[in-house]
Amino acid sequence: MAQEIERKFLVKGDFKPEAIKQTRIIQGYLSSVPERTVRVRVKGDKGFLTIKGIGNESGASRYEWEKEISVKEAEELLAICEPGVIDKIRYIVKSGEHTFEVDEFFGENQGLIIAEVELKSEDEAFQKPVWVGEEVTGYTKFYNSMLMKNPYKHW
Repeated sequence: MAQEIERKFLVKGDFKPEAIKQTRIIQGYLSSVPERTVRVRVKGDKGFLTIKGIGNESGASRYEWEKEISVKEAEELLAICEPGVIDKIRYIVKSGEHTFEVDEFFGENQGLIIAEVELKSEDEAFQKPVWVGEEVTGYTKFYNSMLMKNPYKHW
């Protein structure tokens, strides 16, 4: 089983000058129950279908399976997803030996910016950039599947 180990943080400063790449992402959910999410995503010029399991106690680790599909297939699946869509730009920012994915949200989640770093183990050390703020790992309200149901603008 593939395990995803990541930590999430709110962003408190300007990260964009450090970004080496940016990609627009539109995604929806075929299933967003806590035990599993089934996500459909158009990321740039590619489509993806992703299944994620429930997080462990810390919220940093969970099962993840992903398969690339055509953009046409992804758009067809987006049409039958649960109500709500996630619209964001993902910025790639290097920090030491790690890469942060920084998501700037739009639409109903305008104003929210979250940085994630993937790790090999939950206790792996990493260099935090100065623009990384409060850690929100394991806070379910920051999961994209929950932002779809309860957008940031309603908090």
